[in-house]
Amino acid sequence: MSTGSEHEKSASAEQGAPPATKRWAGHRILYACSLVLAVASIALLTLPARGSSPHADHAGPPGTEHGVTATAPGAASSGMPGMAAMPGMPGMPGMAGTPGMAGMPADATGEGLATERDGYRFDSTTGTLPAAQAVSYPFTITGPDGRPVTDFAEVQTKQLHFYAIRSDLTGYQHLHPTMAADGTWAAGLTALEPGDWRLYAAFTPNTGPGKGRETVLSRTVTVPGRADAQPLPAPTGTTTVDGYTVAVQGQLTAGTPAPLTVTISKDGLPVTDLQPYLDSYAHLSIVHEGDRALAHLHPFTPVRGDHGGPALTFYALLGEAGHWRAFLQFQTDGKVHTAALTVDVA
Repeated sequence: MSTGSEHEKSASAEQGAPPATKRWAGHRILYACSLVLAVASIALLTLPARGSSPHADHAGPPGTEHGVTATAPGAASSGMPGMAAMPGMPGMPGMAGTPGMAGMPADATGEGLATERDGYRFDSTTGTLPAAQAVSYPFTITGPDGRPVTDFAEVQTKQLHFYAIRSDLTGYQHLHPTMAADGTWAAGLTALEPGDWRLYAAFTPNTGPGKGRETVLSRTVTVPGRADAQPLPAPTGTTTVDGYTVAVQGQLTAGTPAPLTVTISKDGLPVTDLQPYLDSYAHLSIVHEGDRALAHLHPFTPVRGDHGGPALTFYALLGEAGHWRAFLQFQTDGKVHTAALTVDVA
């Protein structure tokens, strides 16, 4: 008599079932494919920020929104598309800069060093600005068709964010220019010190081939006069501004997303009355020493009225090692404060 197992083997053979060895080979192929997909996923998550724009596009770890990704000089300055607010995570500002990393804005990783990217161009006929006086800087953003773009999406309540920084990383300004009907913008800069300045424009087209993709572009201008360059302050974990103490904690490594926690106190007591400023409890611009790649970050802390603080956590994905100058803006009692300190990226 045949055993039950022998009968089952016979039945399988009669039904034309494939031999066990063939079935196992198929599993091995599927297993190999799974490994390839897993490795590809890890590669995307660890892609260096430099070369992308958060606000190149808003993607990446939570908390990076309209912003800039660190990219090499001359590379597209918008950052890695895809870093807008993390899907399904309300209240977490976008982090552009790394594809697929929603929440990190293009400017979140650090770049903005190109004048043109994907057909969009930061145009201006002004290459020199006067020193020691307020001045209006005119410019346009032209699209792939060569005409001025006039339809922009609002990011952090504004259609365009404008930044100015001198070559020694002093004189930081964060502005929101006005646009005329013909697409001409006017950025009202406060008095500039003599030297070389880089001006950045972060925007998201509302129509056209770049619709919904944040881009950060920049140009340089010269302010005539004797330029007394200031040495970059050494890296530190604390600084003060207007009576507030700002402490920064976190270990940053180039090309790797990492948390950066900022704690604000006053007179030794934690501050819990931060007010929303441009839809966020704080804005953190970080500029790389040397090429001035710019990253702009926002905390992923949800905004709930005038009760922000004392701790705010940002996610940074910076593509270059070295010293970066950080400018933190936060608001209390209707006044915006700007604290500055140097951070080191390994």
